[in-house]
Amino acid sequence: MSAQIPTAVFTDQPFHVMTKPIGPICNLDCKYCYYLHKEELYPKGNKWKMSDDCLESYIRQYIDAQPARTSEITFAWQGGEPTLMGLDFFERCVGIQQKFARPGMKITNTLQTNGVLLDEDWCRFFLKHGFLVGLSIDGPAEFHDEYRVDLKGEGSHSSVIAALRLLKKFGVEFNALVVVNRNNGSSGGRIYRYLRDTGCRFIQFIPIVERSGVGRHAEQTTANNDEVPFEEADQAVSSRSVLPEQFGTFLCDVFDEWVQQDVGRVFVQIFDQALSAWMGVEPSLCVFRKTCGRALAMEHNGDVYSCDHFVEPEYKLGNLKVIPLEELVNSGRQQAFGDAKRDTLPDYCRRCEVLHACNGECPRNRFLMTPDGESGLNYLCAGYRKFFNHIDGPMKEMADHLRHRRSPALIMQKSSGPSRNAPCECGSGKKYKHCCGRK
Repeated sequence: MSAQIPTAVFTDQPFHVMTKPIGPICNLDCKYCYYLHKEELYPKGNKWKMSDDCLESYIRQYIDAQPARTSEITFAWQGGEPTLMGLDFFERCVGIQQKFARPGMKITNTLQTNGVLLDEDWCRFFLKHGFLVGLSIDGPAEFHDEYRVDLKGEGSHSSVIAALRLLKKFGVEFNALVVVNRNNGSSGGRIYRYLRDTGCRFIQFIPIVERSGVGRHAEQTTANNDEVPFEEADQAVSSRSVLPEQFGTFLCDVFDEWVQQDVGRVFVQIFDQALSAWMGVEPSLCVFRKTCGRALAMEHNGDVYSCDHFVEPEYKLGNLKVIPLEELVNSGRQQAFGDAKRDTLPDYCRRCEVLHACNGECPRNRFLMTPDGESGLNYLCAGYRKFFNHIDGPMKEMADHLRHRRSPALIMQKSSGPSRNAPCECGSGKKYKHCCGRK
């Protein structure tokens, strides 16, 4: 059976799998969640918990399939809500990982959670085994509780804050994941300051884009919807979706706060990715790379899909209990999926001044037509273009610091001073740029 899936040419490249040990099952009912409806992919009465046999097979194959030179790998546990599997499950995970680890190989784990079930036992476990915890929080309660509700429809912010305090108390490394939507999308600076002042040192911003009339199916079904002109972008998405310009302004506002005060102290994923691009290094995050296809998703029963945002029947590659994971990952079909990100990019994007940083972003969001009528323009194009142009100067400066083996944080010495056209603080009566601000 494996002979039906030809091995592709990129078998020497590492890959990543987002693993769903409990499928889409969750103890929250977030209104914008794109994964809850995945229950429809499997028969009613399905047992959603990953079996020990499947777990061991996955861990062994995931390690064995990595290139020989790989010295460190990461297991990513998501859902649904993975903590519903219980602490015993993850203790078994760690034991199996140690069993199959290559000599000298470092194994790390990440776990994305809503925080509701976290307690001291979980935190001790995370600390002992070096888990990086992703904590979903959309800002202050007024924003967070708008969409992140429990099964009774009540807000979950207080539970998340309790989890955050526990993680800090035990010294567990954690990352705040913020879903940017139309409700909180005009408050970038405020949300950033809130997260920073609450103790979040690592932050990700994820824009929500839902096609109109598709609801929770939105992110998986964009390919089945007619494309719309770019000037009608707001009509193509749900009322929860962040608007393109709104998202761009959100990122600009966060960046302006960060670059003046927090470089080297707070780490924002998209800023790190952008700095790589300005250093001439292709970003590591799949959405900003030229091609994708090296970040797959695996369901609780071993079914492997091309991408976490394409968990649909047409993107199912197979099951690792039938076809080895290495063959699924390196199949010609999966390579074609990843190459399509580059090959379907419109000419409008190829001519763009920020292509090196954006690369068309994620294919799931490419459902607009360009101004000249070509298909495949990203819904968020206007926002990303605004943001990447906005940060061009500071990114060039920080990249220059890095090239000369200086800390990028040196930019704050300039950013925290008076504006160049302000009176110089030395009292000379000259503008700052003509006095102490001269280079």
